[in-house]
Amino acid sequence: MPDLLAPLIDHFHARTPIRAGSLVVTVFGDAVVPRGGVLSLESLLAITRAFRIGDGVVRTALSRLVADGWFERWKLGRNSFYRLTGSGAAAFARATARIYGPPAPAWSGTFDLLLLDGTNDLRAELAGAGYGSLAPDLMIGSRPAAGAGEGAAGEGALRLAARPEDAATARRLAARAWPVAEVADRYARFAATFAAAGRAVAAHPPAGLDALVLRILLIHEYRRAVLKDPLLPADLLPEDWPGAAARDLCAALYRAVAPAAEAWLDANATTDSGPLPPAGAEFAARFAA
Repeated sequence: MPDLLAPLIDHFHARTPIRAGSLVVTVFGDAVVPRGGVLSLESLLAITRAFRIGDGVVRTALSRLVADGWFERWKLGRNSFYRLTGSGAAAFARATARIYGPPAPAWSGTFDLLLLDGTNDLRAELAGAGYGSLAPDLMIGSRPAAGAGEGAAGEGALRLAARPEDAATARRLAARAWPVAEVADRYARFAATFAAAGRAVAAHPPAGLDALVLRILLIHEYRRAVLKDPLLPADLLPEDWPGAAARDLCAALYRAVAPAAEAWLDANATTDSGPLPPAGAEFAARFAA
């Protein structure tokens, strides 16, 4: 398995400078949050060493994450422990739903259009809710987002439901309003990076820490694409959309390595009260659809 992991870890290190904090975020989101959310520094360093990241680099990254309000830290004796803050946990929950959740539901055939009066705050709110932009003051949604733009009428905005004449027009509008081509490139790069791993793991699933390292690398790279993805319905995407194949590859690899990765965590990862507790039912639902 080192022959499989080495090029993937090299790929991770090819981005300079190494963003150890980003990897720590992935470790917690993928492996720690489903198991109660607390991890000892000793356990974290055992994982990050397998990525060829020095302990000092990880400690510095953790200090920054604590200072930025993502994590809280405490000590028992000579041991340090970490968990997400409330705001960090909320951000993780939103990302988790996008990374591991089901594909977008079928499209109703109608766009949700909002013509704004130049209010920047509302534009930012809509963009955060998944709306694209056709013009500086014209936002478009593939479906009305819950709570999005509720104050629009009071601020002089106009809301319309619009049904394109045909599927080709709908796809062209989607390509104008959202970064469809950029996200497609991200998914294609992800698939190219992990194609060999998919073939190797199908024949010889890894064990122990190798399985956990591969799983974290997988999600660390996949989230770079999916968190940029507006998650549009299939009817609004190109027919050769690479996101579907990338998700299938990610899901298959994840399911293949998850049991061994969880076994390593059972045997080696600790909290401030003992072994890391088992994952809850939400973990089993990852990539279920």
